[in-house]
Amino acid sequence: MAGRSITLFELLGFKIRVDISWLFLAVLVTWSLAQGAFPLWYEGLSAATYWAMGVAGMLGLVFSLIFHELSHSVVARRYGLPIKGITLFIFGGVAEMTEEPKSAKVEFWMAIAGPLASFALAAAFYLTAGLLGAALGLPVPVNAVLDYLAFINLLLGAFNMIPAFPMDGGRVLRAALWHWRGDLRQATRIASNAGKGFGLLLMALGVLSVVTGNFIGGMWWFLIGLFVRGAAESSYQQMLSRSLFAGEPVRRFMTHDTVAVPPDLPLDRFVEDYVYEHHHDLFPVVSGQRLLGCIAVRQLKAEPREKWPYLTVGKLMQPCTGENTVDPGMDAIEAMALMNRTGSSRLLVAVGDRLVGIVVLKDMLELFSLKMDLEGPG
Repeated sequence: MAGRSITLFELLGFKIRVDISWLFLAVLVTWSLAQGAFPLWYEGLSAATYWAMGVAGMLGLVFSLIFHELSHSVVARRYGLPIKGITLFIFGGVAEMTEEPKSAKVEFWMAIAGPLASFALAAAFYLTAGLLGAALGLPVPVNAVLDYLAFINLLLGAFNMIPAFPMDGGRVLRAALWHWRGDLRQATRIASNAGKGFGLLLMALGVLSVVTGNFIGGMWWFLIGLFVRGAAESSYQQMLSRSLFAGEPVRRFMTHDTVAVPPDLPLDRFVEDYVYEHHHDLFPVVSGQRLLGCIAVRQLKAEPREKWPYLTVGKLMQPCTGENTVDPGMDAIEAMALMNRTGSSRLLVAVGDRLVGIVVLKDMLELFSLKMDLEGPG
């Protein structure tokens, strides 16, 4: 789900974001409803009416996805699990958890909340269409959109209940295995394998559809299968990294021998003696024992090359912030999450204005690989 997202609004304390990739899905859904489904199901309406129905159906789908993910988020917060926000992307939506559930019970109720919400919405749309349609005689376009939303929520709830991790049904399966076996890692491995198997099945169905002439539908199923398989694998690896690094402070992984830059160094010497020599993307700027700020390689692009000999690092450096500097007592999982969020592979480690080290993603991943080799996936 990598991509650039836009925050739409905040609801119940959760930021609702949309990934740029979702715009493609919004256009595809609107077009398929306006030019395919609604004209096929309800003949004799104008083109403008079909397009209005398509837009209404797409907006209803957005509401349904947010309602589904919001249900996960509310239950997660009820049990003390932090949720960064809700993001809609090309394959649907996701509530962004930063921690694993504390127990099988928490996992179960958090996972089941989404499908139950979708089934409740399906019933609400169906009853609204039936009761109001009979009592008020709703126009055909309105009734059609309500019927579509009832169907799509029923489909959304049922699809998510397939026992393939990290889908909701896969999380329910993991919760059951976790409760039965008492081992989260083993339960996650089994549920993740089920997810990878389901992804392969969808990919095979996609190839079969392409071969039989349904190119667009086949490619769509293939991409969904590819995503499910990749998500299952990455979710398992993420759980392993959390279990291996949980409770470990940054000081366990930081390097004390840091490469620091003096503030009076000209930019051309900085590039030659530090950037090209050490290949880092971020350098601390230090005077004596005091951390003055930091300078990133990308900042150099804003300055013309001919000015480099006349500008110093001190002129270009920026203050150290919580985006690039951490405390040595910070949990290693939080540090990795910060790296992922900012796109940086290096974080400065400081106590007050004193630089004590630097933590590098590569070092943490190497330790993760070593621990995996020694302790095994089980």
